[in-house]
Amino acid sequence: MPFVEVLDTGPLTTIQDAGRFGLRDFGVSQAGPMDQLAFEMSNLLVGNVKSAAAFEFALNGGRFRFDANTAVAVTGPGVELSIDGAAMATNQTLKIDAGQILCIGPVRNGLWGYLAVAGGINTQPVLGSRATHLRFGLGGLAGRSLVGGDRVPVASTDGSPPVRIAEQDLPKTDQTPIRVILGPQDDYFHPDMIAQFLSTTFRVSTRVDRMASILDGAPLIATRGHDIISDATIPGVIQVPASGQPLILMAEGQTTGGYPKIATIIGADLRRVAQTAPGKNLSFVAVAPEEAEAALLGYRNQHHKILKSVCLAKFGQICNAQLYSTNLISGVWDSNTGKE
Repeated sequence: MPFVEVLDTGPLTTIQDAGRFGLRDFGVSQAGPMDQLAFEMSNLLVGNVKSAAAFEFALNGGRFRFDANTAVAVTGPGVELSIDGAAMATNQTLKIDAGQILCIGPVRNGLWGYLAVAGGINTQPVLGSRATHLRFGLGGLAGRSLVGGDRVPVASTDGSPPVRIAEQDLPKTDQTPIRVILGPQDDYFHPDMIAQFLSTTFRVSTRVDRMASILDGAPLIATRGHDIISDATIPGVIQVPASGQPLILMAEGQTTGGYPKIATIIGADLRRVAQTAPGKNLSFVAVAPEEAEAALLGYRNQHHKILKSVCLAKFGQICNAQLYSTNLISGVWDSNTGKE
């Protein structure tokens, strides 16, 4: 079986697929990609189904050597990369030959990036998924972050014809406040403290991983105390422990928690939070559930539009395998013209 050799890499490089679902009642959170859109784009660029296992890296990718001819794609905001020293572009299909070394530099405009290999990573699934869950030591390669010397098996293929995502189709940078729905324990905080939360510019601390992002700023004090009877949590909830420093649960966040949750980030903005690197600022604005639902629908439409642009980028041809894998439904397609 062909493999990819990890020569060196950063401390948070893991194998991720779409995630591990249906196990939250057993205390197992889903894991999966921190930036679902960038993850899915990388897979579609090499002809994989969008949920295929790929490499996820934080801040810095590292160096990878391939033992078979294949195709790869790297996505992520502002990532630099080269093949045997020759600079290459992100967001496109790249052909790579056996023995060549792919070097992935820093993620300059965010935090998380992805490397997909045609055919996908072929590690053994655990509980129905190849996704690495670092907290539980599940999936991926021995349930841990990758290190230099690791050899990762891949179901390598030649991949799809070269495809590139047009600049105008890429996600746009958004500096507006992150939208939240207050609660479910916002009543633990005095209205003045809620106002402070919504008017503070927080800084993402260096205490960031796949479980949570901890924010630095003026402490948030819960007048009813910082302990509650543990109840359910989801990615995007903002817990406030006794330190007063809010923490945002992410892909590997625990399924229950005993800290009051002052607010919950709406689904449409969760990707933006994930890509906010340490040292960068975040602020929040409260919205009604109806606005959150409308924003999520708009985000999903944009997400699907970007994925369609990947499928149709090469000579206007439709790649049926890719289209079927993305479950894109927004009209009727003419298979001859590739248009709605």
